Amino acid sequence: MGLIDFILNLAGLLLWLNWRAAKADPLGKLKPATLIGTLRRAEPANARRWHLPAVLGGLLLLRALFYWQIGSAAGWIGKLDLGVTAIFFRSNVFGQMLLFSIFSFARMFGIVYLWLVLLSILDGPMPTHRLVKMQLGAIDGWPRWIKILLPLAVIALAWGLTSWPFAWLHPKTTMTVAHRIEESLVIALGSYLVWKFLVAALLAFHLLNSYIYFGKNPFWNYVNATAKQLVRPLEKIPLRAGKADFAPAAGIALVFLLAGLAARLLVFLYSRLPL
Repeated sequence: MGLIDFILNLAGLLLWLNWRAAKADPLGKLKPATLIGTLRRAEPANARRWHLPAVLGGLLLLRALFYWQIGSAAGWIGKLDLGVTAIFFRSNVFGQMLLFSIFSFARMFGIVYLWLVLLSILDGPMPTHRLVKMQLGAIDGWPRWIKILLPLAVIALAWGLTSWPFAWLHPKTTMTVAHRIEESLVIALGSYLVWKFLVAALLAFHLLNSYIYFGKNPFWNYVNATAKQLVRPLEKIPLRAGKADFAPAAGIALVFLLAGLAARLLVFLYSRLPL
């Protein structure tokens, strides 16, 4: 069931990303008076604006029904891992399965957009960065310090708003308002830890490209440019031996080390929150 949930989340995410890309398509915004506008039919473009979100909503509803029918027969319990804590959903209750379907997708959605925010902060070269701008919209042009604080604000607010109306899902239902705010901040701080996977991937690709020439390609230019920003704090450390550059490998090790220490600290802080 976990693999099925992941695949369906991925399918829903692709529907959302395609919808965002369709909205940002400059050809879709051409007036009919232009030459290309007269050659393009308006009906498919208009349908594209609503049918992908509608399919996404239907997917979340139908899979909730599937989890309710199949999951309950198999004794399966839905689990939503939030890093410092986890929420469990009973598959024999349709309302809980519907919430699980929504929250599970929201988790993957949040992870991907956290990666996009990090790429926006690094601000790699065009034209590859246009794909990031296409998904983030105006957020991509915000000041860097605001984008750094954006995950903290958004995740804390989202968790704070959902933990109150769905208190029966909450592992600490007797917490005061102040303690709920503290918990929201701890969970929001934990959201930054998902950046480690994207950072490691960028550095690994950069390391691979430094030894294997893949030709001139905008993707590899983007990877190299963003990776060089990530290893810039290590420039003063002698990590070169001849033509070999160990900075990307050191960066990967350092990122996972710091992320592991931060995860332990956040778990400790969460455990210290009073009931």
